[in-house]
Amino acid sequence: MSANLYLQLAARMPGDGETFLRMPDEYVWTYGDLRQWSGRLANTLVSLGVGRGDRVAVQAPKSPHFLFLYLACLRAGAAILPLNTDYTPREVGYFLANAGARIFICTPGREDDFAEIAPQAGVSRVLTLGEQGDGTLIEASRGKGEAFEAAAVAPNDLAAILYTSGTTGVSKGAMLSHENLASNARVLVDYWRFTGDDVLLHPLPVYHTHGLFVATNVCLMAGCSMLFMPRFSAAEALRLLPGATAMMGVPTHYLRMLAEPGLTRDLVKGMRLFVSGSAPLSAETHREFEARTGHRILERYGMTETNMITSNPYDAERRAGTVGFPLPGVEVRIADAVSGAILPQGEIGVIEVRGPNVFRGYWQMPEKTAQEFRPDGFFITGDMGRIDAQGYVSIVGREKDLVITGGLNVYPAEVEALLDALPAVRESAVIGLPHPDFGEAVTAVVVAADPAGFDEAAIRTQLGHDLAAFKVPKRIIAVPELPRNAMAKIQKKALRETYAGLYSG
Repeated sequence: MSANLYLQLAARMPGDGETFLRMPDEYVWTYGDLRQWSGRLANTLVSLGVGRGDRVAVQAPKSPHFLFLYLACLRAGAAILPLNTDYTPREVGYFLANAGARIFICTPGREDDFAEIAPQAGVSRVLTLGEQGDGTLIEASRGKGEAFEAAAVAPNDLAAILYTSGTTGVSKGAMLSHENLASNARVLVDYWRFTGDDVLLHPLPVYHTHGLFVATNVCLMAGCSMLFMPRFSAAEALRLLPGATAMMGVPTHYLRMLAEPGLTRDLVKGMRLFVSGSAPLSAETHREFEARTGHRILERYGMTETNMITSNPYDAERRAGTVGFPLPGVEVRIADAVSGAILPQGEIGVIEVRGPNVFRGYWQMPEKTAQEFRPDGFFITGDMGRIDAQGYVSIVGREKDLVITGGLNVYPAEVEALLDALPAVRESAVIGLPHPDFGEAVTAVVVAADPAGFDEAAIRTQLGHDLAAFKVPKRIIAVPELPRNAMAKIQKKALRETYAGLYSG
């Protein structure tokens, strides 16, 4: 029997007339629409030369048709490569070439940005898909049939490639299989008690594992419906909450909602669950949200490479400052980062994980893949944590210098490389600093070539040409020299301590 994720989701979906997705303007898409559009788009992909195992890269706005396209890729046996809409043509060019994408789908009006890049990357066709379901992909689907027999795939066959930044500045493509995604969705539906009666408020981007694979797959696996926000607005979220039963968001969403006076117990009386992930949720936010709404946010922990790993419990104590327990079927242990020796309970070490949720490895990087796995199959996450006597997992830091801003990952090496290439900068160090809205803010500390003529705004503008907006430092601070240890290594810890309060005032 085929292990195609689409077939597993379809087996749980309700009838054609049931609501799948409701837009803020009350426009409704049914499960019948989902079946028809995903079939039509699957036929379109095949007509464009996409076959089983091919990669389909998508940098398009959040829309119902984006989800239909995702399901179409599954049905065709192709792997979807969702890309952040903030990525610049330079960044996109790397992903297209590295993944060997067969076709590329971008936002209408941006075709010229990729006129040279896409062919150079080996892409055979560039199409468009807009927020309103417009674009040349939709035009190409006209007249295509709605029936489509899902491709027969094995559990380990590729369903998606999600790129995650590397510490060297080279992005790595995490290969996720049909069973990686299906196993996680099955577990989460049960663990978080989702049923066909639920209505999920979906404010997340769909180029990210949280919005595309956690929120969407859970909704489909449960056969429930969602309130689909094209972009997050705290005021709009509060308007929609009375019609929802659950919400998945990032800490920034909850912080912005708390700033709205309309967030009250009465407003959320129909809600049963608030889930937070993609970045650490502060204990203060936990407490304030519970005081205002009567709900204790359920925090969980996952990665691009692993989907969801742990979760605070649904019924028992949701403990602030922890990410709960390993999910059923997932093994978590704490090891010494250097030796790999398993550490005693309560000690801090690197978090390692093994289970059906863990990815196949990094695309075209067998050596890197081998480095990130122990001989017994445990994946080395790079996150530092501990497990207490009750079994709660806490994340205490990161082995590497990853910055998580608004739920999105930024590795300093990529930003530093571009800074150091600028004539105005002699050397740089990029760090994450506490930020009341984004959790962490990307911040650069640089030694200026000409301190008197240093222009912070101009440098930020230059970086914006080559970096997605969320990667551009919110502040660039010029200093006479960077702190170093005896081995001449820049001491980022000292910089983080020096500028810890930069965004608190």
